[in-house]
Amino acid sequence: MTTLIDAPPSDADGLLPATKKSSGGGLGQYILIRFLLIFPTIFILVTMVFFLMRITGDPITAAMGGRLPADQLQERIQAAGYDRPILVQYFEYLGQLATGNFGRTLTDNRAVVEMLTTYGSATLELSINALLVALLVGIPLGLVAAHRRDKAADAVLRVFAILCYATPVFFAGMLLKLTFSVWLGWLPVAGRARTSSELALTSLEAPTGIYWLDALRSGNMAALSDVLAHAVLPAVALGLLTAGIFLRLVRTNVIGTLGRDYVEAGRSRGVSEFRLVTKHAYKPALIPIITVMGLQIAVMLGGAVLTEKTFEWKGLGFQLANYLTARDFVAVQGIVVLLAIIVAMTNFIVDIIAALIDPRVRY
Repeated sequence: MTTLIDAPPSDADGLLPATKKSSGGGLGQYILIRFLLIFPTIFILVTMVFFLMRITGDPITAAMGGRLPADQLQERIQAAGYDRPILVQYFEYLGQLATGNFGRTLTDNRAVVEMLTTYGSATLELSINALLVALLVGIPLGLVAAHRRDKAADAVLRVFAILCYATPVFFAGMLLKLTFSVWLGWLPVAGRARTSSELALTSLEAPTGIYWLDALRSGNMAALSDVLAHAVLPAVALGLLTAGIFLRLVRTNVIGTLGRDYVEAGRSRGVSEFRLVTKHAYKPALIPIITVMGLQIAVMLGGAVLTEKTFEWKGLGFQLANYLTARDFVAVQGIVVLLAIIVAMTNFIVDIIAALIDPRVRY
């Protein structure tokens, strides 16, 4: 006779046969495989970016064509080595990346690595703020929707979730600016902080570039208040994009967990519905959230380009838009490669966290 086991992941694992655990490999093997997969992923992305950037010709002609005489343009092309065969340039580029050399921008002659470190912290700050908004909005509202299933509150929250991930982030940003900055005057319309706050935070010894963290480190509460005020609208505009997905995932998984036998047993013992949702059905519903979070980081980084441009948040997305307009493909290539590395590493970390939480996650 076959026995069906219906229990949360942490409880069900102890009920499964011992031979089942060894069929998919151990945690160490899983982490090693996931780590090794990072390198071909980054290699493929770097290769695609390099050749796609070269479709329109060499970077110097793309950036300076029409602004320099033909002889000077040709001199620059030869000096940079862009007149050599494309495969020679490709392997040289891979060699430079291996040593951490991303080249220099064509429009302002800055080291790409310096540009990435200068503006990367701003994008990191925006992504952290947006992720906090997504978690604080998506998870509680998902629990409410599951608890009020098929009732008016559930219907309203499902419509809200659809609007969150269906509304273009730049349009949401403009609506937020129009409402809370122009009409109500509650929040700043653009930027990361006032000039005085930026000067105070950037003059600190070894600043992180994450303004609210630097303000906390220095104990500058006035700057912290200013930074948080500037961060609200960009974080909400970008965070709601992911909050809607989290809301739907939590709702669906909590509803599925509430139908399990161990939840029905708790219900029969008189456990309140609120406790069943928040204590018993909550944790199993977080596993898919953690898994999807890695994919949503990529969505956030893509949305950061539009968000930063909308709110003049001077991060990598803002610079990427400017460099695309100037057709500075060296800078664009460096930014895209860095974002690809961030996405690959984030997915690796998320996979490890998911494997630690749910022992069933194995190859």
